[in-house]
Formats: sequence, C-alpha cells, structure tokens
Amino acid sequence: MLTIPSPSRRKREARAVHRSSATAQKIVGLKAKILHAKRHAEKVQLKKTLKAHDERNVKQKDSAASPDGALPTYLLDREGQKDAKALSTAIKEKRKDKAAKYAVPLPKVRGIAEDEMFKVMRTGKSKKKAWKRMVTKATFVGEGFTRKPVKMERFVRPMALRYKKANVTHPDLKATFQLQILGVKKNPQSPMYTQLGVLTKGTVIEVNVSELGMVTAGGKVVFGKYAQVTNNPENDGCINAVLLV
Repeated sequence: MLTIPSPSRRKREARAVHRSSATAQKIVGLKAKILHAKRHAEKVQLKKTLKAHDERNVKQKDSAASPDGALPTYLLDREGQKDAKALSTAIKEKRKDKAAKYAVPLPKVRGIAEDEMFKVMRTGKSKKKAWKRMVTKATFVGEGFTRKPVKMERFVRPMALRYKKANVTHPDLKATFQLQILGVKKNPQSPMYTQLGVLTKGTVIEVNVSELGMVTAGGKVVFGKYAQVTNNPENDGCINAVLLV
C-alpha cells in the first residue's frame, strides 16, 4: 500500500536542509569538526549509492554465461552479458540525444541591462510621454509581421536591425551555410526578449536546414533545427551561429 506523507511532515523534511545548513555555518570548534566529519561520511555513502545505481545500467561481461566447449564462428565475437536493467540501445540513444540538447556551445553569457537593451522614446506634442521603447539590439520578426498602430506600439524594432538569415556553422562538417531563421527559441536574458525576437549572444534560434539534406532515422527530411548565436549581431552586422547537433 502506498503511503503519502502528510503536508506537515513533508514541509518539516524540506526545512530540515536549511536548518542544518544554518547550523553548519554558525558552529565552531570541536562541535564543528564532529559535524563536518559526520556530513563527510554521509556524502561518501551517497556517492557510493549513486555509483551503484549507475553501474546497474551498464552492461557487464558475465563469465558464467559463456559455455565451456567450442563455439561456432558466428558466435565468437559475442560476449555473455548480464543486465540488471533491461534497457534497449534505442532508448539509451534517445536519452543521450535529449541530454545533448541542453549542451550548448556558450553555456554562460553576459547579462544585458534594460538601459542597454532599450532606448527611451519621448512622444506627444510636449515630448513628456516616455512609455515607448526602441530596441537597440538585432531582432527577428516573422514573415507576415505588421507593426501595430502608433498609439498602441510599446516596443519599436527598427528595420535596420531586423535579420532574416544567419551564418550557421555545422560543427561536424566544419562548413558554414547561410540559412533562413524560422524563429527565436530562447533568449537567455529574459522571456520578454524571447517574445520580442531579440537576438543577442547566446540566443537559441531555429533555422531552416532543409537545404542541407539532413534526414531522421525514419528517412524524413529535417526542416528546422536549433542553433546558438555566437557573436554580437548589433556590432558585426550579421548573425553567426553554431548548429546544435
């Protein structure tokens, strides 16, 4: 029977970590040495447990499975294996691909302040209204983009800083192609910048790779693939990116 812990117990367990951390920071002297020795032992045990879990998924040679007598030629290159967990190779590959999606060429980028990103636009006859902002970085807008009416447009994206194509480098082929941008997947600076389509260093964009002839395992042509911007487009006047494969 599955037992669900009560909310109070669950909260108590969650807070215990913070309480122990606060105690470890304040404690001094012999008590601190005893506490740190205890925590060290706990961490060692935790690492051993995690290592045991990892080894459970790895295929190991099973000496008991190999027969004593002679083997046919077609079985000579095979080894007896024991699997604690029966995971097929396809599932393992899928997991590797899923993990690789989060491995980007530029894992860390410089934070951009709002003053650097936007320029205040003063409007009205007296020029007192200052609720409009002009985007000073490179942007991408969709194919059928139409600007809002003047009195409703909050963010202005200048025509000179709009880009439709990017110079994308394939890391395996060591070749660069000029590909069409399909959209902005994620800007690490802010979700608002992602929505506006702002292209800064480290932004993940989707590009059209149908010209490269890439196909899936099922034989279907890949249309869109993600790439990460590796330069500062507003300084260089172009977008350079690396394909995430």
